[in-house]
Amino acid sequence: MSGIIHISLPTHYHLLTHKSNTFFTTNPIQFLPFPNATTKNQNLPFLCFSANPSSSSSLSSSSQNQSPLVVVGSANADIYVEIDRLPKEGETISAKTGQTLAGGKGANQATCGAKLSYPTYFVGQVGEDAHGKLITDALQNGGVCLDHLNTIGSAPTGHAVVMLQSDGQNSIIIVGGANMSCWPGTLPDGDLEVVRNAGIVLLQREIPDSVNIQVAKAARSAGVPVIMDAGGMDLAIPQELLNFVDILSPNETELGNLTGMPTESFEEIKQAALKCHKLGVKQVLVKLGDKGSALFIEGEEPIQQPIIPAKTVIDTTGAGDTFTAAFAVALVEGKSKEEALKFAAAAASLCVQVKGAGPSMPDRKSVLDLLNYY
Repeated sequence: MSGIIHISLPTHYHLLTHKSNTFFTTNPIQFLPFPNATTKNQNLPFLCFSANPSSSSSLSSSSQNQSPLVVVGSANADIYVEIDRLPKEGETISAKTGQTLAGGKGANQATCGAKLSYPTYFVGQVGEDAHGKLITDALQNGGVCLDHLNTIGSAPTGHAVVMLQSDGQNSIIIVGGANMSCWPGTLPDGDLEVVRNAGIVLLQREIPDSVNIQVAKAARSAGVPVIMDAGGMDLAIPQELLNFVDILSPNETELGNLTGMPTESFEEIKQAALKCHKLGVKQVLVKLGDKGSALFIEGEEPIQQPIIPAKTVIDTTGAGDTFTAAFAVALVEGKSKEEALKFAAAAASLCVQVKGAGPSMPDRKSVLDLLNYY
């Protein structure tokens, strides 16, 4: 499993001025087969147009009729260094290559949702620096709507050092930056309104719990399902937040940390999931790496999904984010839990075959083509 160290700057709160970032994307969104999208909240148009008038001169009718995926979370500049092995204590080693790419669990999941041709909003923060521009450009190019992305001048953009080993495994050091600092004490009404009009909301633990709590409460008040990826801070999840989470999605290591229970075997994972049920989370979606995934629904038998094998594993960074976002997209489109798990497995399989979290997110056609073989 990946080793993750979090370094967060002190959190200071002040009011931010909302800045609109409606944009044009160079790649028109295509809504390919995967029907039965949820349409309960249709009053929030998805304002992302194609820059090519010949292909899409107006707002897509498909996106108007779909309640968007709303991702509230982190955006990082991922500084990749490729190494043969991790350095020992006190040792200096040389990297084969170095590269900076857009990442962060929130931005990754938003990019994945948009590349899977589902209307997606991102709510988050970046700094007024080169890394912030890198992330903004990447999200725009991925088709994500950025009306609720704020740029702040009092903290740098979050960033991470990703130490990528030759076998595709990685270790990560995170600097929280704007992800953890300078959020307003009360989120703007506009941000909460987009949450209340979502088809589904995705959260992670790379932003303050206080922000996630506000978002989850707003979603619950409007009957919008909340999926929380447990990746990020290793601290216990506040009960106030768990009370408003519909699906908790950890990997087996995160599940063990959250519950204080062993998670080596499937039976141990099942017992840890049962503890999450007792904490009020009725559904626990556990990502099991090369063993696939399992969804534990209170009172029901677990639903297991094996991996869809990748031809070559290049980089596992972002695979969990891809899986969670793809599962959310399938779910909001009305697919069964079993179908959603399989769709997510296919997306994750394609993700690990490309270096970089954001760039590795697969498009919808590639996922559907892969599913034709399984």
